[in-house]
Amino acid sequence: MAWWERIDARLGRRADGYAVRFPGNRDEGPSEWVLVPWLLLASGAAVDVWEGHVAPRWLAAAGLVSFVGCYLAAIFVGSASTRARRRAAILFLLPATLLASVLGAAYGGGWLTLFSLLSLATGVTVRPPTVLPALLGVVAVGVLSAMVGGHPDEVVTVAYSSLMSGAVVAIVRRLIVTVHKLHDAQEALTRSAVERERLRFSRDLHDLLGHTMSVVVVKAEAVRRLAPHDPRAALAQAADIEAIGRQALTEIREAVTGYREGSLATELDRARSLLDAAGVTAVVRQWGPPLPAQTEALLGWVVREGVTNTVRHSGATRCEIELRTGVDTVRLSIVDDGSGGTGGTAGTAGMAGATGERPASPREHGATRRGGGTGLAGLTERLAVAGGTLDFGPDGRRGFRLTAVLPVDLPAPPPGFEVAAGSGVGGAAGQ
Repeated sequence: MAWWERIDARLGRRADGYAVRFPGNRDEGPSEWVLVPWLLLASGAAVDVWEGHVAPRWLAAAGLVSFVGCYLAAIFVGSASTRARRRAAILFLLPATLLASVLGAAYGGGWLTLFSLLSLATGVTVRPPTVLPALLGVVAVGVLSAMVGGHPDEVVTVAYSSLMSGAVVAIVRRLIVTVHKLHDAQEALTRSAVERERLRFSRDLHDLLGHTMSVVVVKAEAVRRLAPHDPRAALAQAADIEAIGRQALTEIREAVTGYREGSLATELDRARSLLDAAGVTAVVRQWGPPLPAQTEALLGWVVREGVTNTVRHSGATRCEIELRTGVDTVRLSIVDDGSGGTGGTAGTAGMAGATGERPASPREHGATRRGGGTGLAGLTERLAVAGGTLDFGPDGRRGFRLTAVLPVDLPAPPPGFEVAAGSGVGGAAGQ
């Protein structure tokens, strides 16, 4: 590593440590040390004092030293990020303005360059929107001092140098503040993208594991029930469990990368298999032309969640899935005849037995389903991003209805979101 790289790395570590210890003291403009060499502008006045071109010499020297002290105090105090310190710096600008006016009017020449230093200190200390009036005030005082002191030929030089020096400092500080704001916005967008991806993955994991484990538990219960009387059917159910487990592993791997693919037809076939294994009569009706892949993917999530809830909670004996595709919208309805009881089907009992939990009471079941739960809440958000709606609740005296309505052609996702084809997931774009 070259010597300049080592110095740069050391300075970077020091800056990071300072930012950690003092997170509120962010640099909002040129460093005060950068403005110290600008004292060379007062070298002409210093030469006049040294060579005795001004009288009384001691008074000019005292005035120059006092001005330099006020300038240094103003830039070191005024460059702070706190408003209280910036206000305190103005107390140094006032005597500096008085000294520059008196000395410039009295001696002229190089002494009028003190107004350039005064403008630099003003650009560091005063913040928008008052910085421009303050700089114009410095220019006006400098022009007035040159006129009063009998130096009209230097009016233009004083005005130009005073205005430009302070304006450059103010513009640089404004650019630095803008860069900081852009950096903060980038960090906020990054955090937002991480949160959206975390939400996407939590939804996917819930939907995948919730549905898959329900199928596995129901089929395992069927194996236990059929094994003593029909070993062949029990072996078929066990083979289904193996296939479902392998498919679940594949889906979980794909969910991690965010590119899980599937189809509505596949979800409907799985729904029939799950309902049949749970002893629920499945009726599936479809009308209309084929749907785009993105729309099918979202409806597949609805079928997965709705059928899983029916098997887990409803105690139903019949479940109807109806899909109607119109010109602009598609409607998917899942209706069961369950009452939300504790033991309506073998699948429900098997689920409780497998998890070691007591079955949900009708009151608890109704609160979970009407309130939305984790799955239905996630579905509602998914469909809302795609411009659709999800309605659910009791269907008359008995049963439960889940209805999803989506545009056939999904609209463009909002900024920062994309509904990935085949996944139906609203996540951060570009992830």
